[in-house]
Amino acid sequence: MSKAPFLDEAFLVKWSELTADHVVPDVRTALQGAEAAVAEIAARAVGEATYDNTVRGLERATEALGLAWGKVGHLMSVADSPALREAHDQVLAEVSGFYARIPLNAELWLRVKAVAESAEGRALEGIYRRHLDETVADFREAGADLSAEVRTRLEAIQAELAKVTQKYGENVLDATNGFQVLVEDPARLAGLPEHAKAAALTSARDKGLGSDETPVWRFTLHQPSQEPVMTYADDETLRRELWEGAVAVGAAAPHDNAELVKTILRLRQEEAGLLGKADFADHVLRRRMAKSGAAAQAFLEDLKGRTLGTFGVETGELEAFKAAQTGGAAGRLKAWEAGYWAEKLRRERYAFDEEKLRPYLPMDRVIDGLFKLAARVFGLMIAEVPTGSGEVEVWDPAVKFYTMHDGAGRHLGSFYADWYPREAKRGGAWMGYLVTGGPQPDGARAPHLGYICGNMTPPQGGRPALLTHREVETVFHEFGHLLHHLLGEVEIKSLNGVNVAWDFVELPSQIMENWCWERESLDLLARHHETGETIPEELFAKMVAAKNFRAATAMARQLQFGVMDLLLHRRTTEFLEGDLVAKVAEATCDLTVPTEPAGRPIVLRFSHLFSDPVGYAAGYYSYKWAEVLEADAFTRFQREGIFNAETGGDFVRHILSRGNSADPAELFRAFMGRDPEPAALLRRCGLEPAA
Repeated sequence: MSKAPFLDEAFLVKWSELTADHVVPDVRTALQGAEAAVAEIAARAVGEATYDNTVRGLERATEALGLAWGKVGHLMSVADSPALREAHDQVLAEVSGFYARIPLNAELWLRVKAVAESAEGRALEGIYRRHLDETVADFREAGADLSAEVRTRLEAIQAELAKVTQKYGENVLDATNGFQVLVEDPARLAGLPEHAKAAALTSARDKGLGSDETPVWRFTLHQPSQEPVMTYADDETLRRELWEGAVAVGAAAPHDNAELVKTILRLRQEEAGLLGKADFADHVLRRRMAKSGAAAQAFLEDLKGRTLGTFGVETGELEAFKAAQTGGAAGRLKAWEAGYWAEKLRRERYAFDEEKLRPYLPMDRVIDGLFKLAARVFGLMIAEVPTGSGEVEVWDPAVKFYTMHDGAGRHLGSFYADWYPREAKRGGAWMGYLVTGGPQPDGARAPHLGYICGNMTPPQGGRPALLTHREVETVFHEFGHLLHHLLGEVEIKSLNGVNVAWDFVELPSQIMENWCWERESLDLLARHHETGETIPEELFAKMVAAKNFRAATAMARQLQFGVMDLLLHRRTTEFLEGDLVAKVAEATCDLTVPTEPAGRPIVLRFSHLFSDPVGYAAGYYSYKWAEVLEADAFTRFQREGIFNAETGGDFVRHILSRGNSADPAELFRAFMGRDPEPAALLRRCGLEPAA
């Protein structure tokens, strides 16, 4: 057993050794090493500073700390516990403070500038030029040119942001896990799919509730439990209980996030001001594709203008449909019934029941089909490696481990897959990485190591996990992020894979979702879990016909999040006093489905924006920005063949392998031969006629 397991550089992680008692000593050891390495660089004579010993040296200085802290952060997401949380929080300020001090170190900045202004620095080309330019930009953006007093305040802001955003995320997790609805009367389950009822019964049994004679069904706010209730349950009270539980997350003591959000916004606004920016959006977007908060907002406003008309029509249609079905007067729906009546309208209009797809989407076959697609399009060979014994360990028995090779037999990387919900695991779906390999100084290539996580419908009652089509899209989405990391061929680790502009990072992930709608690719992954049959043509036709059902409503929802984000970070002072939630609701009401009572903005449980010092703050528009990129990019696959290996190879060469080695607009042009055309997204959503 390693004495410092979080510092173990072995490619295969010994998860059983990564216990909470090692967090503080291991992280502090890594911190001491990193601080010493940075101090050595800062103490070197200015005239002796070179690209290798200073700029590359800085990257090497933090590798051990990044390795250890990455493992801690990952475990916080998938195996949270009181002991782990306490250990993490004990060193959080120390780690965040260290990273905040690097670009504010005057002696360090002096040497970085010296390299940039030297003959060597000016002569650098390609990836090395990019690395130097990005490093200089990192320092300047953090305030390296400012006075010592301002730099000290910026450092304090970063430390405080790390603390309050961590608390925000903990509140969301704890409030989510602290809610449940127990049902004892089976009549209240009317309308629910069998899988949802079985899962609720299993959930109760796992908590020691109910028996064969007196069964109990337990519903939670985890998506596989909540979504079927809100979509199918005939019992309005049950839907209302879950809706009230969801909107209370982050909004009620002891997990109230309202003041934390205001604190985070104040700190971000102060940081932007100290750095000479009008607002936080302008601060964080300067080096992204949008370049400014105004440009990002104009982008959203353009999409909004193309959406609101149809959004209003869809809202009226749903209200009229409910009235016709119930014999009442048309009027606003209740906040907990929009999804319920929308599903009924979809079934009537298209005779399509999404639950009919579930038997054709067992997780194991979806994964097998995804890997077959990756082989045909990208030339990748992926194989599962047994876990639970031998050298491959996992953090939970449900986790699987895979290796990925290319056609030449090179080990490109390996990854873990953790797909099912647990109380110790945060909600949502995400990808991350533990090891960045890539080209080595000796000419070899080291493999990368990453992971993909989700909260999909779990297996139950002896049946495999049967997914919704949206869950399949999520699997493909996270796999796209994973490919971006594992296929990286960037020598500079900090420029590899997903370390790109945030309005570009979703291109590799979102483009993968397109294959979930093509007949040929669906036949690879969608097979009935009992018969092995593919999706019947009639069901597939209904699925495609219903694809853009209430597309404007879906668009409006994402635009609402993006607009909310930019308003909070561009007009911060307007939201710092009074009822934050009410002000956000008023500012985004035109993008919100009108209900009675009115729906509540997710600002107090919006982890994308507030559970990280930066995260997606002022950047949630990125999802739509990248959707424009990927919708356009996929048109090339549609023209040349969705399994065209040459097209897939070009996507690897120009996008997936390049990371942040060049400007993202340049990478897109290299693949498409031109700049992106937004009309492709609108046509795909049915919001503009086909060309």
